[in-house]
Amino acid sequence: MKIVFIGAGNLATNLAKALFKAGNDIIQVYSRTETSARMLAEKVDAEALTDVDRIVDKADLYVLSVKDSVLAELIEKLGAARKSGLFVHTAGSISVDVFNGKTERYGVLYPMQSFSKQKEVDFKHIPFFIEANNDEDCNMLHALASSLSDRVYDLGSEARKHLHLAAVFACNFANHCYELSAEVLDKYNIPFSVMLQLIDETSRKVHTVSPIDAQTGPAVRYDENVIGMQRELLAGNPRIQKIYDMMSSSIHEVAKKKENKEKKYK
Repeated sequence: MKIVFIGAGNLATNLAKALFKAGNDIIQVYSRTETSARMLAEKVDAEALTDVDRIVDKADLYVLSVKDSVLAELIEKLGAARKSGLFVHTAGSISVDVFNGKTERYGVLYPMQSFSKQKEVDFKHIPFFIEANNDEDCNMLHALASSLSDRVYDLGSEARKHLHLAAVFACNFANHCYELSAEVLDKYNIPFSVMLQLIDETSRKVHTVSPIDAQTGPAVRYDENVIGMQRELLAGNPRIQKIYDMMSSSIHEVAKKKENKEKKYK
């Protein structure tokens, strides 16, 4: 398959390299910055572009992996003159309807993972969520994603928005909690690395039990002595203290709902 990548960021870099290794022909890589376009293009034997008007009109697939804020503008520029190809975006929160009226064939190819250019990932177990405006292109995207991953799902735009929201909690918010942990530790020059085994064990646990069953800590039982002491430790940092209060209340509320549900069915 002849593929053009519009965008050369974290996701585009990993996906383009994986599709190239799977035997696809990445013919062009476009980015607003020459360095980014060239760095990815060199890895996949493609032509590097910074001029959107030079993108070819005979590719099989155009993958738009760019900031949400510029997606509609790029579709407007590209779609009208390139009617034969299938256009897809890779965004979690943008509806497939962003293409409507701007190009004839369109869809979504969303790999749900956190990507960085520096760390190559194995796509085999990364879930792909696909959508297209016709069955033929949906089947084509399914086959393409299946060449990389064992986990490919058809999912509409509204459900995908909720999927992306869930990913924000599981990934972005969880990582921010790591940042807060590092901030607390830094006051006493304790390296964040001491947390890694705890983090790894918690992550492994939810592979076999549900998050609600894996939850531990003073907030589950709302141990007022421990919670009160820890709040005092955060007295000089009201931002983290507020997050601590909200998280503790939420954890306890969920634990109480679980307890009440178990009592009901006993």
